[in-house]
Amino acid sequence: MKELSKLMDFRPDIRVVDATLRDGGLVNDFYFTDEFVKALYAANLKAGVDYMEFGYKASSEMFDPDKFGKWKFCKDEDIRQIVGDNETDLKIAVMADVGRCDYQKDIIERSESPIDLIRVATYMNSIPTAVDMIEDAAKKGYETTCNIMAISNAQEADVKAALDMLGKTPVNGLYIVDSYGALYPEQIARIVDLFMNAAEKYGKKVGIHAHNNQQLAFANTIEAVGDGADWLDATYGNMGRGAGNCAMELLLGFLKNPKYKVYPVIQFIERYMTAMKESVTWGYDVQYLLTGLLNQHPRAAIQFTREERKDYAEFYKELIVQD
Repeated sequence: MKELSKLMDFRPDIRVVDATLRDGGLVNDFYFTDEFVKALYAANLKAGVDYMEFGYKASSEMFDPDKFGKWKFCKDEDIRQIVGDNETDLKIAVMADVGRCDYQKDIIERSESPIDLIRVATYMNSIPTAVDMIEDAAKKGYETTCNIMAISNAQEADVKAALDMLGKTPVNGLYIVDSYGALYPEQIARIVDLFMNAAEKYGKKVGIHAHNNQQLAFANTIEAVGDGADWLDATYGNMGRGAGNCAMELLLGFLKNPKYKVYPVIQFIERYMTAMKESVTWGYDVQYLLTGLLNQHPRAAIQFTREERKDYAEFYKELIVQD
């Protein structure tokens, strides 16, 4: 049984990361108004959130800028239009996806950028490239994390090998990413244990990014907290790809650190997220439950949603055939 103190006490090492623009951007192709982004930045400041993730550092050679909003690319000048010199305690993060960014060119020296943290996202089969990206970003002066995606599909031996490789880099945090929303708290506990062993060996932090396919994103996040994870991802109104993520309002309501305040989050949801939900679809639904149960990528469920289908039983049979 985990120590009650890890759930109930003030934990000064906890860091809350707002991923609304980045994961939420996968729902609306990153078309957020500047008003929305500035208001989100202000809400994070008032709520005591530690990091705000603006989006991806995607390659404009691979992705057409005319088909996406600017937070798909997170140009430094665009971030500065929102945060200025960001003379606050809130740090700015972006995600660099292995194979989908030109990190050597598009990630400039930290001294010239408003960005503090580069979150390198990788699958198990691209860890060597992730290592190079981490070393490049660290050399430029950034904090870094490595977000290992689709961890529910990884073999334990492969995870251990990857963590040993990453542990030898300058990376600050090692992230568990339940990309398919397939994991249960008992499984999260075992995976956190693997990550914590590596983190303690190499002097790193452990983080979690959970998806809500089985309505377990919050439960899995607080399970990870109780097992020692310190970096916690959440989104306002649980906005995110498919079934969405751990809801910021749930997480800040749970954490006992007096620096975190849930009221500004509730205000932002009332003023902005409720209206957005009228035109943009995300959140738990049966189709996402089914891909989560089957430990499959939610792309089929996303397409099911776009087509406004409701034949869940037929969809389940389609997934079984694919599986």
